[in-house]
Amino acid sequence: MSAATAAALLGLAGLLPAAAVLLGHRLVVVTVRGVSMAPAYRDGDRVLVRRTARPTRGQVLVVEWPAVHTRWPSRPLPAGAGARAVGRRQWLIKRLAALPGDPVPEPMLSTSPLARPGPPRVPAGSLVLLGDNPQHSVDSRHFGFYPAERVLGTVVRPLRPARTRGQFRSASPRRPGPPAG
Repeated sequence: MSAATAAALLGLAGLLPAAAVLLGHRLVVVTVRGVSMAPAYRDGDRVLVRRTARPTRGQVLVVEWPAVHTRWPSRPLPAGAGARAVGRRQWLIKRLAALPGDPVPEPMLSTSPLARPGPPRVPAGSLVLLGDNPQHSVDSRHFGFYPAERVLGTVVRPLRPARTRGQFRSASPRRPGPPAG
């Protein structure tokens, strides 16, 4: 991997491992870092992530930082992993563009590692992930098909920002409710 690619990956990570807060084993609050998902999610936004949801095309996912041109340094995170295990990993936030069996999205066929001979379909166990801000996103156009087993969960909804006009909001601790809408 070139130094420029490594710098881009570091700068566009999407999420920081320390920014994840576990709420039980099914919900996680993460803080977005970077601009790859703007305008939907901006740097500093917090989102609620459901770990047990089965993703569908168009949803925003939180996924483990990809192992580009190397082997994954560890096994996929178990479904019941606690806050410590979640916090040790690095995460990205991307939109799910295609599921196993779906055609590979057309703009990606000529410019990415996803181009291959034969009918361009997403293989079993893989996903195609894209950032909403393509000029500032490292996604499947750069790292290819993404292993479905490396998904942390789906974004349920954004949360209120931790600060407003330089002041912290005071809020009583409470359990997150069901997603609106």
